[in-house]
Amino acid sequence: MDLFFISLLIIVSGGVFTLIFQRQFTLMKVISVFTISAGCLLGLIDSFSKLFNPGQYSFSFDYLNTLSLSFKIDNLSAFFLVAIFAVSLLAAVFSFHYMNKKEDALRTAVNYLFFSILIASMALVVTAENVIAFILSWEIMSLSSFFLVIYDYQSPENRKAGYLYFVFSHVGVMFIIAAFGILYGYTGSFEFTSAVTLPDGLKILVFIFCFIGFGSKAGVFPFHVWLPHAHPAAPSHISAVMSGVMIKTGIYGILRLYALLDLHTPLFGEIVVIAGMVSGVLGVVYALGQHDLKRLLAYHSVENIGIILIGIGLGMIGVSTGNPIMAVLGFAGGLLHVLNHSIFKSLLFMGAGIVIRKTGTRSIDALGGLLKNMKITGITFLIGSLAISGLPPFNGFVSEFLIYLGGFKGVVLDKTAFVLSLLSIVSLAVIGGLALACFTKVVGVVFQGEPRSRAAEDVDEKGLTMLVPMLVLAGACVVIGVFPGLFFKMALKGISSLGIGYNIPFEPFLRITENITLAAAIFFVVFLLILAFRMLLYRKKPLRRSGTWGCGFTQPTVKMQYTGSSYAAFILEFFRPVAPLNEDHPAIQGRFPGKTHYRSHVNDIAELHMGNGMIRPILWMFDRLRWIQHGDIHLYIGYILLAVVVLLFFIK
Repeated sequence: MDLFFISLLIIVSGGVFTLIFQRQFTLMKVISVFTISAGCLLGLIDSFSKLFNPGQYSFSFDYLNTLSLSFKIDNLSAFFLVAIFAVSLLAAVFSFHYMNKKEDALRTAVNYLFFSILIASMALVVTAENVIAFILSWEIMSLSSFFLVIYDYQSPENRKAGYLYFVFSHVGVMFIIAAFGILYGYTGSFEFTSAVTLPDGLKILVFIFCFIGFGSKAGVFPFHVWLPHAHPAAPSHISAVMSGVMIKTGIYGILRLYALLDLHTPLFGEIVVIAGMVSGVLGVVYALGQHDLKRLLAYHSVENIGIILIGIGLGMIGVSTGNPIMAVLGFAGGLLHVLNHSIFKSLLFMGAGIVIRKTGTRSIDALGGLLKNMKITGITFLIGSLAISGLPPFNGFVSEFLIYLGGFKGVVLDKTAFVLSLLSIVSLAVIGGLALACFTKVVGVVFQGEPRSRAAEDVDEKGLTMLVPMLVLAGACVVIGVFPGLFFKMALKGISSLGIGYNIPFEPFLRITENITLAAAIFFVVFLLILAFRMLLYRKKPLRRSGTWGCGFTQPTVKMQYTGSSYAAFILEFFRPVAPLNEDHPAIQGRFPGKTHYRSHVNDIAELHMGNGMIRPILWMFDRLRWIQHGDIHLYIGYILLAVVVLLFFIK
């Protein structure tokens, strides 16, 4: 048996062990975390090996001598497997101290079980070689992640998030099944390789259907509505996995389908680039207006999926217009951003997790001053914030810079390709600026200043297994940013499976990236040396502390600090047409006014209109059909027989 499947068996066994040892809480966690981590480590080593060793590794299993479950690991699969196993490994380690409530032992055991199934199913999704294997793996992934989202099922908000995720997952898979149905109806085969024989018109239809289905999983606007609800509801290590790697299976599906269809029409690139620009800009705008820390990070997943799609779309346009440099830079930048986003977004969700675990609140405006007592968390969160903002010398800059270069290579083209390339560059600049503003708000309000509530006072960051994964991820952000060569080659290896057939020396582009990140790294090193030198000079000198001049006001309070709402208000005002703001602020009346309040909420236009136009009518229809589920097993058997009889009419 191949190492890949051995690693999956080890991972799933780690989840099964939790049910056996759930009465011994600490032992259960030790066995489960160790086993899942060992399986992920084995899978990570195997994936690295297969990524850098040319060739394809195929496996096939027959089910009831009728259906074939086929799996294949090529360079594209291996690239995604590296991200899946790496993030899942660190998330498993993080969970040891994070899942620390003995009274929830059974719930924790079930969480580990579905966590292990989620890891295995994600790995199977990106290696599936035919329709049956893919749909089976995809459904297992969706169902296991649903049960992880509703971990805290006693909360009505979490149950709503789970149901919303369940609905969007299955609406998305309906589009995917429809696309595969077209494939089977024309070719009579469940094999993905038969897609190349479809007529061009059907190829376009299949791509559009699959883009909607995969886009729903990836969180592409406007199919992202489930994402800001599901990620805050799940435990933070699950949020890290879902945001870091699970939504990337949608990106994998888009790339794999593009390679299978082998139709290099400009339409594909135009659809993907436009969806990427809209998702990127609106995702970060909605993030700016959030007061919930995890909900804010969830919207940044929409933003970064947009960046990835911009890169992929530019690559498709480059192929369709015969611009090989643009094509490879776009695809490589987008694929590298898949890896980079999995790293810094997992880091940020873990940082948010430890903040929430120690303070008991997700409200940004209730926090403040955490850096004093949570230095490791604060510093690693700051590194993740700089990385997600695309600043050197961190990893987010490298992948975004490659996409920028791809866009600049496209401005020499004509007509639509020129316009989209130019708009892509502008969109990336807007996204980067807004992301920096958003994380300036988060770091400033959450970690700096003074505590805004008792929840933020006297906190600590005890829990070694929560801190180590964050340090590893923060280190990866720096290493990839300063030494991007190996990781750029990984992305090039990944896109070699797309069959675009370009082999171009990219050392000059890589050298530019390395020089910029190296210059930024030197700046930070000089800054740290100056800081260390200052500390050395003042080491033995007596220091006097006194209050600063208060400009005539001598009794400042924490309420005089900026809140997240006030910091972002002037930016959100500009985007009010696409991010309508609801404000609740009773007017102050009388000479001696009573206590008042101010609340604001930014509306997601997709959620607003989709809720009124689609979700509520569907729920109304299902309420009218509730009589079908009445509890009489005889009628249920009758339904099955009726379905079989109807299907017999379609058998040739």
